[in-house]
Amino acid sequence: MEPMKPMEPMKPMKPMKGMEPWWPKDLGEPATSGAQNGMKYAVFPDKKRLLIERDGQVSTYDSGDHRIGGVSQADGSSKTLTFASQDGDVDLGSLKKLG
Repeated sequence: MEPMKPMEPMKPMKPMKGMEPWWPKDLGEPATSGAQNGMKYAVFPDKKRLLIERDGQVSTYDSGDHRIGGVSQADGSSKTLTFASQDGDVDLGSLKKLG
């Protein structure tokens, strides 16, 4: 029986690749983004845009003068989102859908 060979040091791992953004690159980085109940959202206040991704489809909304800071609540049964802004809660249905 041959003697055991000494263990070799582990090689460094390659860094993991970051997740690709699901929003158009021309919007830049969102001020806030997240996901709830199978829906993703990203807020771009400088562009006055709110993007929602549901079932692989991205919809763009005009956030107008609302400074959206994140999701206020999400209703899991109807899959509606309400966002928190400087003026209180903003229902997604009250924003103008652009595409």
